[in-house]
Amino acid sequence: MPNIIAICTSKKKGTAKKAVKEARFIEEHGIENDAHAGPWRRQVSLLSLEKIEDFKSRGAIVVFGCFGENLVVDGLDFARLPVGTRFSSGEVLLEMTQIGKECHDKCRIYHAMGECIMPTQGVFARVLKGGVLREGDAVTVIPVEA
Repeated sequence: MPNIIAICTSKKKGTAKKAVKEARFIEEHGIENDAHAGPWRRQVSLLSLEKIEDFKSRGAIVVFGCFGENLVVDGLDFARLPVGTRFSSGEVLLEMTQIGKECHDKCRIYHAMGECIMPTQGVFARVLKGGVLREGDAVTVIPVEA
């Protein structure tokens, strides 16, 4: 079963996020005290552990949070799932709203590696139901209904 490897937050936009052991997710807002929280569709960003590990195997020196991701999850290839997919973990329910993003300013990772995985592998979600998540919590995928 997929599980949360890291939860990362930052107080300021445009900076790397730092790993925390747990975080409170607020319905229709995002992660408490995270710079990207707010009433919009990109409240939480998610990235697959496998995509980060693959990127590291090509020489990238990165730690969790470097890509601006809030959640690192082992066992899910987010970019292969359709928008609208939901994820539950504990009391928290997220709904994927976007795959990838356009990077207007090339980040430190891009300048070092010539690419960054967040624009193609990162996904974004909104918080449908809040609660507390912790490292190690299991994640359940709720497919989009046809």
